Amino acid sequence: MATKKDTKKKAAPKEKQMPEEKTEVSKEVLTVEGTVSPSVEAKALDVPKVQEKSAPKTEDKKTASKAKKATKKAAKKKTTEKIVITRGKRKEAVARATIKPGTGTIRLNRKSIESINNIYVREIIREPLRYIGSQANTISIKVNVFGGGSMGQAQAARTAIAKGLDEYFADMNLKEKFSAIDRSLLVEDTRRVEPKKFGGAKARARRQKSYR
Repeated sequence: MATKKDTKKKAAPKEKQMPEEKTEVSKEVLTVEGTVSPSVEAKALDVPKVQEKSAPKTEDKKTASKAKKATKKAAKKKTTEKIVITRGKRKEAVARATIKPGTGTIRLNRKSIESINNIYVREIIREPLRYIGSQANTISIKVNVFGGGSMGQAQAARTAIAKGLDEYFADMNLKEKFSAIDRSLLVEDTRRVEPKKFGGAKARARRQKSYR
């Protein structure tokens, strides 16, 4: 016969104890701040590191060519030919002349001076070139004029060209020559048109008065 002790043992069999989960975390996984260490990240990802390719040699060639171009431009700037820009005024007209080495051409507002129909106007513009002789064929002149009429523009261009020639050919002492021939070649004319007054058609004219 089974005793009470045997029945207790059969009734309450011993339960198998499950292994306790490890709660300890290795120092490799967590750092002090709680972030994953880089060594563990690399192990977990197992991504092979790609070596950075060195920059191609074409970039070096491009930079070298750019440097050469820059040096050429700087050399050109240093060896540029002489350019003179001057201004002339007459009445309401303002002219700016640019003189540089050329073949003796003269352009007024991007048009050749030969396109001007009025011979008198052409001769006024060309007047300063008469006094420099064959040197006139070694330069080119561009004049931009605005304001005023045809005669005012011609005289303003003449003054601008004369001033430019004096600066361009500094060794020829053109200032004394121009001042002896005509002072207005170098000095701008300060005269202006007198304004019209009330009571007449012009500045001085008045209406006629009839007594009979």
